[in-house]
Amino acid sequence: MEACRRSSTRENSRFVVQQLAVLDPAGDLARDVRDGLSRPQKILPPKYFYDELGSRLYDKICQVPEYYPARTEAALLEEKAGEIIEEVRPDTILELGSGTSHKTTHLLNACEANACHASYLPLDVCEEMLIDAGNRLLDQYEWLKINALVGDYSAGFDNLPGSVGSRLYVFLGGTLGNLNEFDARDFLASLRGMMGQNDYLLLGVDRVKDPRVLHAAYNDSQGYTAAFNRNILNVINRELDGHFDPEQFEHRAFFNEDKSQIEMHLHSVSSQTVRIDGLDMNVRFEPGESIHTEISRKFTPEALASLTAAAGLSLVDHFEPENGYFSLVLLSPASVKMRKIK
Repeated sequence: MEACRRSSTRENSRFVVQQLAVLDPAGDLARDVRDGLSRPQKILPPKYFYDELGSRLYDKICQVPEYYPARTEAALLEEKAGEIIEEVRPDTILELGSGTSHKTTHLLNACEANACHASYLPLDVCEEMLIDAGNRLLDQYEWLKINALVGDYSAGFDNLPGSVGSRLYVFLGGTLGNLNEFDARDFLASLRGMMGQNDYLLLGVDRVKDPRVLHAAYNDSQGYTAAFNRNILNVINRELDGHFDPEQFEHRAFFNEDKSQIEMHLHSVSSQTVRIDGLDMNVRFEPGESIHTEISRKFTPEALASLTAAAGLSLVDHFEPENGYFSLVLLSPASVKMRKIK
């Protein structure tokens, strides 16, 4: 998206920005919006949350007291990164959906402490976010080399660059939960197909818990999640000449216990027709009619083990806090028996 494009970095031989493929975000968005808003249950893919404003709103969400996932995952990483790096000793770390790379610093700190000077390959659709994060990390780690990858991992892994030695793939934030069961299994299986026998995947997933805790996490009192949800309408307005009034849509998030997932919607507060000039399209909304914008699936340890095994991955280590709110799972393509839950 235009707000996330920036082609310059400061002069530094340790930092390269690479386009994985020719990006056509407006074209992808046009296809997805036309299809999604033509369905009986209107739907928009959550990847369009993350323009520059959406990424910064998500950072604010991660700081509110109600939103435990980011805080819990970061604490687990801080505590267990040393064990993970000692186990893997990667030559490269490739992070899918790296965003601001703040949590990744725990892994890089562990690399520094263990004299394991891995190169870092952050992958994200937002070039500006990659450049800002990369420049910050260069100041923190004198030994670090960064090859920032601008692209959309949801389009597949065919364009990922190769590397020599072992690689640690990192997929944090519970983002796997944004995919339904079939897509999550397909995603992990595709990633498994990229992995060599000495590679690992570090996966962060949210766990099933008290629905009241889940509800509060996605309906924060400061309204950041509501603004984040509505921002997808701003993206359509900017990129496709849409005429959405975000204030005419109410944020709603609830836990679907039957499917073990949070569902986020934008509900029209009135009867309205929205024009999208770039698509030559009028979209009709009745009062209370919703656009389904996101799911966030929550896992039990058993469901997680079943999913990863179906994708051809073996559990090596499983880290969780005392309250069982979150899981960090280290996975291998090899037939390695899981040692224990820590």
